Amino acid sequence: MNKQNEVYDILKNKEIDALVITDPYNLRYFSGFTGEEACYYISKKRCALITDSRYTLWAMAECAQGEVFTTNDAYGLVAQYVKEDGVLRMGFEGANLSYVDYNRLVEKTGIKDVVTVDNELAVLRMVKSKDEIQKIAAAEAIGDDAFEYILGILGVGMTEKDVALELEMFMKRKGADKLSFDVIAASGPNSAKPHAIPSDRKLQKGDFLTMDFGCIYEGYCSDMTRTVVIGTADERQKKIYNIVLDANLAVINGVRAGMTGKAGDAIARKIISEAGYGKNFGHGTGHSVGLYIHEEPRLGMRETRTLLPGMVLTVEPGIYIEGFGGVRIEDVVVIEENGVRNITFSPKELIEI
Repeated sequence: MNKQNEVYDILKNKEIDALVITDPYNLRYFSGFTGEEACYYISKKRCALITDSRYTLWAMAECAQGEVFTTNDAYGLVAQYVKEDGVLRMGFEGANLSYVDYNRLVEKTGIKDVVTVDNELAVLRMVKSKDEIQKIAAAEAIGDDAFEYILGILGVGMTEKDVALELEMFMKRKGADKLSFDVIAASGPNSAKPHAIPSDRKLQKGDFLTMDFGCIYEGYCSDMTRTVVIGTADERQKKIYNIVLDANLAVINGVRAGMTGKAGDAIARKIISEAGYGKNFGHGTGHSVGLYIHEEPRLGMRETRTLLPGMVLTVEPGIYIEGFGGVRIEDVVVIEENGVRNITFSPKELIEI
């Protein structure tokens, strides 16, 4: 089934006459347009990508489904279509549209019967095509190369900002369109913060250094995390590192199609909890990746959706101890019929720099 027919199924199932898409990732997925400022109007009578003059040629070159229209009053044009198409009930993206824009849309169109379709659109993007998986794998390969590169230059005296900048520049030089999120480079006690912002702190002997980074290649995201030790690891560091590694490997070996995301998360959580560090693992075990870095479904304690072949998820258990440091090890895997295929190839044994 093509993407357009899937949207028409949403119209039918939700009993709506038209749908307005504004989320940039959904714009790209359903229309082909890679710009960020546009709306995509879909009814049973027409498909129209509406943007302004800055993006006209760009949109005309990329929009694979529907005509392209340029205007400075997108919702005014939507209102015209709504009238011509006899729309009585309309769908929109509540998670993306601001309160101000929502009111503008309702005011312009005069439609009061509007419903959100966020979950329905998200579901359509959960299972990736072979082409999407290839692009994610290509982005992940750039990350693998970046990790190999950074290992060759890490040393005492570099700052966390230095590490983050080197990773960013390398990935862009290797063909990345841009970063899929800001690089995390957290050393020593800062590594106990899962989403630490790189600082001017200099790397010191005995530090954990956690590096979480990813890039976008042809629109699709990569994501990986590796933790190393600057200098020689002590016994406590080795113990914590190996617990996290065991959890990472157990999930990769145990997750398969047909399980819920909650069951996948439980594999890692059980290992870390039985080792005595359950309270030090506060986030989920993983999330899906695609056009956006955090997609659905997830490997988490509340995820009841079933994992299906073609879904692409991270596996990223961690342990974080305030004042001491933290470890996270993250791979990206593809769910297959009889298990998973890991598309992250960077080494995971404890590396001492």
